[in-house]
Amino acid sequence: MTENSWMKLFKKMPDLLAPTMAKDHPNLPVVKEEGCYYYGLDGKKYLDFTSGIAVANTGHRHPRVVQAIKDAADRLMHGPSGVIMYESLLRLADELTRIMPKGLDCFFFANSGTEAIEGAIKLAKHVTRRPYVVSFTGCFHGRSLGALSVTTSKSKYRKYLQPNGLTYQLPYANPKDCPPEENPDTYFASKLEKDAASLFAHQVTPEEVACMILEPVLGEGGYIVPPQGWLRKVREICDRYGILLIFDEVQTGFGRTGEWFAAQTFGVTPDIMAIAKGIASGLPLSATVASKELMKQWPLGSHGTTFGGNPIACAAALATLEVFKEERLLENCREVGAYAREKLEELKAMHSVIGDVRSVGLMIGIEVINPRTGEPNGDGVMHILNRCLEKGVLFYLCGNKGEVIRMIPPLTVTKEQIDDGLRILDEALTEYEADMGVSSVMSGAGC
Repeated sequence: MTENSWMKLFKKMPDLLAPTMAKDHPNLPVVKEEGCYYYGLDGKKYLDFTSGIAVANTGHRHPRVVQAIKDAADRLMHGPSGVIMYESLLRLADELTRIMPKGLDCFFFANSGTEAIEGAIKLAKHVTRRPYVVSFTGCFHGRSLGALSVTTSKSKYRKYLQPNGLTYQLPYANPKDCPPEENPDTYFASKLEKDAASLFAHQVTPEEVACMILEPVLGEGGYIVPPQGWLRKVREICDRYGILLIFDEVQTGFGRTGEWFAAQTFGVTPDIMAIAKGIASGLPLSATVASKELMKQWPLGSHGTTFGGNPIACAAALATLEVFKEERLLENCREVGAYAREKLEELKAMHSVIGDVRSVGLMIGIEVINPRTGEPNGDGVMHILNRCLEKGVLFYLCGNKGEVIRMIPPLTVTKEQIDDGLRILDEALTEYEADMGVSSVMSGAGC
């Protein structure tokens, strides 16, 4: 297809695609991706700090992954698993047992993170024979109806859809809400104990709750990193009442937090885990993961899939694991993530519109505020993102009001690429502050 015909087709997008699919930020027409870069239809090269929303953890089109896809396509295109069985599916399950938290060693493969969440909730209800689910305010688990019933990052996702009434919510632990004289670990653990006691006393008995589900780090809800003590208290409450704990590691998984999974970063192991995104470097693949003891209680026919565990996607996932180990991507994530955090703290000291920087590994959130009021500033984020795009760097957004710049580069990113991207961000912040009529660093009286 010629460049001219591509552009004509792109202009027809509003008629061809549903707005809910076609109107995300920034709608950049691209012709190629490689490593940490997109190549635009406009001929420009863009540094990508989105990783396809935390998917391309090994970088775009890693040669090892591309070759594995080509080789797999020479043998098999489609399963379906169960009707036939093939090596890549079994090899992947076997390899994953070596990196999963202890005890999570049995897999149901699907295609997307939402499907993995649906499977996790379904498994928990089947095993416990209990009807209710408790989720945490601000978490995002997907937009299908089951996943939507526990998704609370934005109310607009639930509008008109009346998610089923079999869910209850508890507050997520946001360190910014901790009184300055308190220790966040003990403060939020104590608060959760009280909040859970109130929930169980007034709304639902704990013996009726099948599971608690949460993101160990808030993703779409704002890149909020909770205290370890709070996560341990969630585990303790679940153990006390025989409630299964589900971790949604769709975004935090496969190295994003500096370990294979956030469960290992925080030292808290769930009963069931949902994994996806970075598992196959861009091909659709996910899994609901639990112990063999739990999975054996889920009998034949109670759950199924046509496309889950596709042989080509499984081959890509196996290559992805090899790249992680050979290129030491977990180590790179920790090292470069710490470097990026240090540089961002320097930017925060220079720019009054930065309210907070929070991160774990290369999962980084930069909160933008109105420096005059301290309020979240989603409009400001969009202005800053657009300026960065014009200068050749792609960031994304998150947060309840879209007030957080989401920085999630491939785990192959270098310190030099971090420097390039943050130099552009610095310029965009400076220009935006000038437009607002505020100084880069405001006095305490003006904040």
